[in-house]
Amino acid sequence: MSHTPPSPNDVPACVEEIRQALALHGLQLPSLGLDLPSYAGRYNPPLNLLSLGNCPTTTALALAAILREAADK
Repeated sequence: MSHTPPSPNDVPACVEEIRQALALHGLQLPSLGLDLPSYAGRYNPPLNLLSLGNCPTTTALALAAILREAADK
């Protein structure tokens, strides 16, 4: 399936993109979402921040392992 990633300015689509990518590895960040102050604010240029939120240590360690593995490739 061909998939075009969202633009950096498409914050809700970016949230969904990272949610789906994490799910491919069995990971979930429960607080993943929009950073509402930056999303609703009138920053110039827009900040376009995501809130990765809190996660259990097991998720953090699994994510670290995946990132290390990807860096070795």
